[in-house]
Amino acid sequence: MNCFFIFFCILTWVYHPLLMGSQDEGMLLFRDLELVKQIDDQLHDALPLSYSYSMVGGYFNMPSARMPKAGEIAVGAAIVKPYDIYSLNFQMLQRLEFALNYRVYKGVIERNFGHEGFGDDAERIGNVKLGILTLADGFPSLPEISIGVEDFIGTKRFNAKYVVMTKQFLDWNLECSLGYGKGRIKGFFGGAAWSPFRHLKVPILKDISFLAEWDAIDYKKHPHEHPSGTTVKSRINGGISFVGWDTLQLSLSSIRGEALAGSVSLRYPIGTTTGFFPKVDDASLYQSPVNTEPLGVVRNEREFIHEIAYALSDQGLDLYTASLGYDEQGGKELYLKIVNNRYRREGVVRNRIQHVLAALTPSDIKTILVIIEADAVPCQAYCFRNEDLQRWRQGKMSDFELETLSPMREAPSYPSQYDAAVVFQRHKPIWTFTIRPRLLTFFGSTSGKFKYNVSAVASPEGYIFNQVYYKLQLSYSIKSSMQGIGGPDRANPSRELIVRTDSLKYFQTNSFSMDQAYLQRSWNLGRSWFYRFALGYFESAYGGAATELLYYPVNSSWAIGMQFAAVPKRHYHGVKFSRTTLQLRGDTYVKVPFIGIQYFLDFYYDCKPLNMDLLLSAGQFLAKDKGVRIDVGRYFKSGMRFSIWCTFTNGHDHVNGHTYFDKGFAFMIPLDMFLKQSSRNYLGYAMSAWLRDVGARAETGKKLYWTLREERFNY
Repeated sequence: MNCFFIFFCILTWVYHPLLMGSQDEGMLLFRDLELVKQIDDQLHDALPLSYSYSMVGGYFNMPSARMPKAGEIAVGAAIVKPYDIYSLNFQMLQRLEFALNYRVYKGVIERNFGHEGFGDDAERIGNVKLGILTLADGFPSLPEISIGVEDFIGTKRFNAKYVVMTKQFLDWNLECSLGYGKGRIKGFFGGAAWSPFRHLKVPILKDISFLAEWDAIDYKKHPHEHPSGTTVKSRINGGISFVGWDTLQLSLSSIRGEALAGSVSLRYPIGTTTGFFPKVDDASLYQSPVNTEPLGVVRNEREFIHEIAYALSDQGLDLYTASLGYDEQGGKELYLKIVNNRYRREGVVRNRIQHVLAALTPSDIKTILVIIEADAVPCQAYCFRNEDLQRWRQGKMSDFELETLSPMREAPSYPSQYDAAVVFQRHKPIWTFTIRPRLLTFFGSTSGKFKYNVSAVASPEGYIFNQVYYKLQLSYSIKSSMQGIGGPDRANPSRELIVRTDSLKYFQTNSFSMDQAYLQRSWNLGRSWFYRFALGYFESAYGGAATELLYYPVNSSWAIGMQFAAVPKRHYHGVKFSRTTLQLRGDTYVKVPFIGIQYFLDFYYDCKPLNMDLLLSAGQFLAKDKGVRIDVGRYFKSGMRFSIWCTFTNGHDHVNGHTYFDKGFAFMIPLDMFLKQSSRNYLGYAMSAWLRDVGARAETGKKLYWTLREERFNY
């Protein structure tokens, strides 16, 4: 016993440093983890961000250098006597903030059309702010710096340019800004926000901030100011802001030392959200039963293919054709043609296919070729070796290894009946039916500031002979305020061919209308070349024939294509076409022969590091003006895409004494953001700065690039 005790003491003496070292290493690990957490908290710690009354990151009237997070959208309304302001803000990039305002002069009748129903004068305003130095640049001790322009489009009655820097003092819960402006904002301005309760656990109280600013707006000398808003008793605007639940903002302040102003806004990270609901209705990845029994008496071809078809259907994928053949060495090959009707990400589709094939492919099949088809055109393919799938299923191969061995590739020609035996085939649906709401908006009518049309849209669509796609779209006008408008712009009449400025007349005639009715056939020509031809009524205003040729390699960030269309105008009601249109010559509108001819050379580029895409289209537009359209878009993890466009042509259109180039913005929101299951459908909205004829183009059916991109896209 004594010997055992002595031996134990010797062991303790020998290994004591190692045991203590182990404890020290454990303590160091926990200390490092705590340090990492503190650093992460500091990096993400920030004071509440307030929107100004113009929905720009700032205080009340003055901007700050701070901006929302990329992908955040906000809508709001403000009463800033003597104005009412309705606004939309969208953070397109981490450094690029856009805000749109509709500012109403309360009590000032618009001098040209106010007495005809337009009412109070109003101004459409676009604001932009660019971050020069942000916290993400890694210099926390330096202030953030931004430059901005207010009202950079249209008549620019409220135009101002400024530079501003902002510093957050987190230990003091204080933010301070200093800037300098020219234009409506004249000279030095500044602002401060204090959030003394932000670390408290008390609801509502912790979300309150006290704001003050030095207002540098040139109220007295600015020529376009409201007559009741030119006097200033105090340059200091002070007030309170509540930003609750990272969603709701309420602000109240003094303005010019004469009145109270207030605003309410809602914000949401629409670019990064996973949706309002979890996708609980999506099927789990296929796991069992596992059946790799070879084909033969026990497991015949019919039973195997039906197992595959049912499993894919449960995953939200449709198997349309399956064939069995042999390679040059005599190994069995399986060919599958699959259509994805549910998922927006290529990686999700591939992963679900892999799980099904790995669990159900017979062991005597050597390779599996999967072709993904959309709109009756083969888009891409995957070639799997069965032995790789089995090793992957057993955990002996990673996802990355399998993707490397079986990458996305060009879709080959499907084998003929002489090269492979068809063991399963079904026809594409002759028709499917969807119904959805549609909102059309129009700003600036002489009979009212805002006009709208709310319709129900029904869309039967399907395939004829499995290859020819057709679409029929019918609409029913439920509620509209567009009656009686749509005439020429008396203040700025277009002297181009009337190809778009009469668009509203197509939505004023009947409750029921046929918006679309066309056929389209697409081909994969091989070697990354694709072609389509379409014929019919493409939209409410135009129909005819269109053709398109596209070169778009798999895994490529770019594509190039050509398109041509001959599209006569439709009558405002019915299904007949017109061979004429109107044009202003002198003071009279005259009929001129017209068939819309448009042709373009298109270049597409996807800048994946920035999650941005670019479309350049050069050619002839509907009004026979020639030039280029530039479309820059930003897409987000949520599936949302926001884009801005501008068209430069030789059309010589003039608005308010300046040459006008068509420009505007658009966004697409995935429908499954509001659903409990995945969906490939989108809700879209687009608005031009002005409805003009210059830079106009007609719809011509489903474009090849977007069909292919939707199938190949990952984000």
